[in-house]
Amino acid sequence: HPYNGSFLDTWTLISALAASTRKIRYFPDVSDLPMRAPAILAKSVATLDILTKGRIELGLGTGAFWDAIQSWGGTRRTPREAVAAYEEALQVIHLIWNYGKDRNRVSFPGKYYRLENAQAGPSPYHRISIWTGAVGPRMMRLIGRLTDGWVNPLSTYTSSDEIRGRQRLIDESATKNGRSPESIRRIAQVVGVIDDQQRSETSEKKPFFLHEKRPFVGSVPHWVDWLVSSYKDLGLDTFIFWPSAEGEEEGQVRIFAEQVVPKAKESIRGSKR
Repeated sequence: HPYNGSFLDTWTLISALAASTRKIRYFPDVSDLPMRAPAILAKSVATLDILTKGRIELGLGTGAFWDAIQSWGGTRRTPREAVAAYEEALQVIHLIWNYGKDRNRVSFPGKYYRLENAQAGPSPYHRISIWTGAVGPRMMRLIGRLTDGWVNPLSTYTSSDEIRGRQRLIDESATKNGRSPESIRRIAQVVGVIDDQQRSETSEKKPFFLHEKRPFVGSVPHWVDWLVSSYKDLGLDTFIFWPSAEGEEEGQVRIFAEQVVPKAKESIRGSKR
């Protein structure tokens, strides 16, 4: 959400973080297509992927908060137009990335985006995955047909039934278009507080996101159970942790990485034996 004045620019922030790490992988969750021309976005992503030796993936969305987008000079689009523009953008991005192609000029006569004898490149360090942030049925079908993953909205915004319904649309579209549904990554954004002490005041800590569905609060075993059940029952295979206790973000991320993740992986591996 680049139009939010309190947010730092995502790509600048990722560049700084990536420069200070060697193994951690990054993706924008998710980049707002109407705010960045796809050709420029493709070049930025490829450049950062080269500099980090292949540690970048691309999360990309059609845009949703149209008043804010328009206030920053972006183009307001209907849902149908947004989906069509997104599909064009995917083609533009791949033309600019120019994987293994013996050419340096590309053209694309789109309705929303155009390339006219443009110089392609640079190609990314590795084959970058495009993970799509979306909720509508048109976009679920597009994901099944064209992209590498689905970024589900925050856990405070979606129910299990909604996730299952969207997963079915992705799977049906993938199968219809000759793709394996298993090849499409399913990314969950889990919001909450990890608290082994189970203090009563934990649930009152101010979350980043205020919504009718509350952030999840529980011990390490509770979080492990939640992730494992989300994997087994909902088909979600990748988890992005959003700590919702202000002032405790670093400690919460450390607990998630050092305690929750290893136990969840162990439980999932054990269930596959």
